[in-house]
Amino acid sequence: MPLFNDLKPIEIVAYTDGACRGNPGPAAAATALSVNGQVVAERSKYLGKSTNNRAEYEAVILALKTAAELNATAVTICTDSQLIARQITGRYKINNADLLPLRDKIKVLAAGFKSFKVVEIPREQNKLADGLANKCLDSHR
Repeated sequence: MPLFNDLKPIEIVAYTDGACRGNPGPAAAATALSVNGQVVAERSKYLGKSTNNRAEYEAVILALKTAAELNATAVTICTDSQLIARQITGRYKINNADLLPLRDKIKVLAAGFKSFKVVEIPREQNKLADGLANKCLDSHR
């Protein structure tokens, strides 16, 4: 059941981060979603052995799925990964063929919202998502 079920637009800001210990190595994805500055959901997912870029993509997918569960109408993804932000928006080409299906999945999920954008932020502004990803990794040692 959606957290928000009234008819007014729900604008979600989702902070995302992927963490990887080694590259490849044990990896996790995490997201913290907020509405009007209030955190409404935190999610993390252990990925097993993966790369940092894949973990970053998985974090965006996790954010979009969670935003859909919350009945969001607009989503802003905030990431400290310049590469991922620019690949998702098409400013950079994706050279790793393994990442193309993840980018395509993001496009499909993003199409379910009236508004979708990706914003690059400094690492210092992404501490909550970073902490969630690292906590998830720590719990799978």
